This record gives sequence, structure tokens and C-alpha cells, in this order.
Amino acid sequence: MYSEEQKLYFSQNLLDWYQTHKRDLPWRRSKNPYYIWISEVMLQQTRVDTVIPYFHRFVDQFPTVEALATAPEENVLKAWEGLGYYSRARNLQSAVREVHERYEGIVPQNKEDISALKGVGPYTSGAILSIAYNKPEPAVDGNVMRVLSRYFLIEEDIMKPSTRTIMEKLARELILEGTASDFNQALMELGAMVCTPRSPHCLTCPVMAHCSAREAGMEEALPIKKKAKPPRPELRAVAFIEGTGEHAGKWLIRQRPQEGLLARMWELPHVEWATAAWQSDEVNMSELREALAEQEQIGIQPDEWFMDTEHIFSHIVWKMKVYRATLGDANRPSTGEEWIPFHYRWVGPEDLQNYAFPNVFVRIMKEWQERNEE
Repeated sequence: MYSEEQKLYFSQNLLDWYQTHKRDLPWRRSKNPYYIWISEVMLQQTRVDTVIPYFHRFVDQFPTVEALATAPEENVLKAWEGLGYYSRARNLQSAVREVHERYEGIVPQNKEDISALKGVGPYTSGAILSIAYNKPEPAVDGNVMRVLSRYFLIEEDIMKPSTRTIMEKLARELILEGTASDFNQALMELGAMVCTPRSPHCLTCPVMAHCSAREAGMEEALPIKKKAKPPRPELRAVAFIEGTGEHAGKWLIRQRPQEGLLARMWELPHVEWATAAWQSDEVNMSELREALAEQEQIGIQPDEWFMDTEHIFSHIVWKMKVYRATLGDANRPSTGEEWIPFHYRWVGPEDLQNYAFPNVFVRIMKEWQERNEE
């Protein structure tokens, strides 16, 4: 289907280009499969510049398979705080524990064993096996599919499993003997730095001369990708409950359920809105008070609107209104000693390092601190 000349040109020129132009990234300074695994999980749906400081802190805190396998989950989630998609961190720790227990802390070197680990899909297994162990396995992610779609003029929807199969077969054929580690990293690098989603830098591309999409004037039309449904909006009212008395200077947080979205993480109390639109702040605060009394059995007195914010997941987006409040009800001033449910805690700025929060709640608490410092 694709000429051997075109494939050989691609592989050789890509490898030559990579040796000169590769970025100095921290996970490239070692062939440690554990470090490469961490980096690949962090890089899923997250930019390189964002990942670098997280990677440094994570491997400093958990430098070995044993260190991550035996760490309390809350410490792992705290180290991951701000990266989002927290199931990645949980799956990583679960899989690392299996490596620690079943493989004496050594990341498996064969496809079957490594693919059986929790959260390790075809891309991650291929990346670890090729980059760390130089095994001739393809590692096909969005960057790679974009490059291959353009260079070989593949006009198939890259969201289809059948297209991924085509890409993996082709990527495997492109790996020259003994070059798997550099080749897969070079392919990813080309997609990230040159063959970008919009306005690709064709004139600086090392394989421009035989790029079929450029010859056909289709470099910006490829890859073909069916648009995903936009995330579904959910309205959520948040209670920023400030302490009084012995809890002055603190606020009330709660832990999420043991299973499901953002499991076991900490957050500010909030409720999902039953209606499709917000009402006045006065009505919103009244309904927030009633909802928390019914759902959590705590009494609060909302005082005023504090801020609007949002938190975007892959399938939903929380559109949030935050209201300052105190514990207690309108007929009885708060003493700060009211009963709170077992999964609630009073915390102050000095306590935040002990709890893992979704980033949206970190933003709210930082905003509160900044306003109180003015």
C-alpha cells in the first residue's frame, strides 16, 4: 500500500532530525522504565510544560516502584493535585503495586504482562517497551496518528478502532532494527513540535519531500476526526463555609465518596442544581441552605455571592456559583462548635498540604486567601 522507498525515507530522516532537534526532557535522561511510565501517564491529555514540574516532584517523593507502591493513596493524590484526571494516579499506583508484588519491583518487559496492568493500554505499553527496553513496539497517540495521516495520506477517521489498527501496523513497519526507542520518541516529537494540529510547520519538516498530504494540499485537512460531543453542563452551588470562634480563619471541607468521580478527594460542600438556569443570588442561597440541610444534615447561613468558576471534565462541565456562608442557622448565631458529619473537616491555609483537592477548589481557596490578605 505504501512504497518501501517512502517508508525508509521517513524513518531515516526522522531519526536524523531527532538527534539534532530533540528537547531535553527530564524523563529522557534515563531509561528507567518506572520514570518513563510515570511521564507517559502524566502526559496523557496534559501539556509537556505543565508536566515537567509535576514529574520532578513526583519522582522526588516516590523515587522507586516500592516507594509508590507503599505510599498512602492520599499522598499520591496530593502529589497529583492540579494535573486532573485523577483516575490516572489511582490506576498508576494500583499497577505499580502489582509490579512490586508480582514482579519484584521490575516493570515487565513483555507485551502480555505489561498490558495486563491496570490502566496500561496499547499506547502506554508500547511507549514503555520501546523507550525503556528498545522493543520494536508501536506507541500510537494523537500526535503519531496526525503525522502518519498526513505523510501517508490516510483519509480515515482516527477515532475509529479500525484506523488505530492500521496506524499501529504501519508504525511497527517503520521502526528500523535497533531504533525503537529513538524512533517512537522522534515520531511523538515531530507531531508535538512540527506537524502540529493547526498551521503545521511544513518548511522545517524533515520528511516534507515525500509527505503525501502536502503534495495534495491536504496537510491542514488531515487527520479526519469525528467531533466528540461537547461536555454536558451541570450547575453547582458551592458553600464556602467560614469558621467562627475556635475555627476562625478556617473553612469547612468534605471528602467525596469512596467510589466514582474524584473518589476520596476533598472539596468544598456543594450541590447539583435541579434547574437548568440560575435564579437570583437570594433564591440560590436559600435553596443551597435547604439542599445541604436535606442532603448532608448540616445547617448553614449563606451570606453573599463570592465568585463564579467552572471545572471541565471530559464529559461534563461544572458551572459553579460560590457563596460565603457560616455554620448554623438564621435563628441561632454560630459558635464554631456545631456538629459536623464525619467526612467533614475544618482546615486553614496551613492544612492544605495534607489534603488532595480538585484544582477548582484550590482556586477558590486561593482566591479567598488573596482577598483576605488585601
